[in-house]
Amino acid sequence: MKVSDRHEKFAHLHASGCFVMPNPWDRGSARMMAAMGAEALATSSAAHAFTLGRPDMGTITRDEALAHAEDIVAATGLPVSGDFENGFGDSPEDVAETVRLAAEAGLSGCGIEDTTFGDPVGAYDFELAVEKIRAGVAAARALGRPFVLTARADGVMNGTYDLQQGILRLQAFEAAGADCLYLPVPPGKAELAQVLAAVRGPVNALAVGALQDMSVSQLAGMGVRRISLGSQVARLAHAAIRDGMAALMKGNLTPFKASAPGSEIDALLQGGRHDG
Repeated sequence: MKVSDRHEKFAHLHASGCFVMPNPWDRGSARMMAAMGAEALATSSAAHAFTLGRPDMGTITRDEALAHAEDIVAATGLPVSGDFENGFGDSPEDVAETVRLAAEAGLSGCGIEDTTFGDPVGAYDFELAVEKIRAGVAAARALGRPFVLTARADGVMNGTYDLQQGILRLQAFEAAGADCLYLPVPPGKAELAQVLAAVRGPVNALAVGALQDMSVSQLAGMGVRRISLGSQVARLAHAAIRDGMAALMKGNLTPFKASAPGSEIDALLQGGRHDG
């Protein structure tokens, strides 16, 4: 797939239907996901942080995130969206620069959230949050090629504001030109339905919490356009490390019988490889 085709494909995926966008953490996981049929990928700030031995939430620098994104883009021919947290700065200008750099890294889009990283985690004031998205949209439009700007209202997940405030923010982000709207971890299906009814643009749903009990077809039937997994695949791999090591330290080797054959992994890595 040509580079320009990646970006066109990513924009087209948001135009109708529903697709799943898994989140790799290195070239190998990206290639396996591509070989298994993924249509698009996204980085995960948490999964990336885990590979560096760090906790999630504001521990990755912009330079690190961009280098990581370039690595994921180079791994397969699929479009990739970057998880770029709050845009790596508190000003609209910071977000605009992050979008420009994301495009240079070969990304087909990126997500910008309204989180302030501190102790405790907070949220930007409403107007500043909207201005940051507006600046990101302007930078994306100036690229001269498709770039899906996802605006995230993370306060419900982080406990910094309620669902109504989150919906108001999504509506303002949509009015500012955001291409995709994302409110992670609504309390349940009914609250997700409220989000979907409140905006007209494509909505991303994070398949965790109450939504994890739903199927892809059920989420699609509600009107969800994009389903992401965040750090869940990475945490599934880390759970295997935890459980395997717990057994090993007790002298038990049997859990490792469940490991995939090396030949199968090799085939998937080769099948998802991109040499273009």
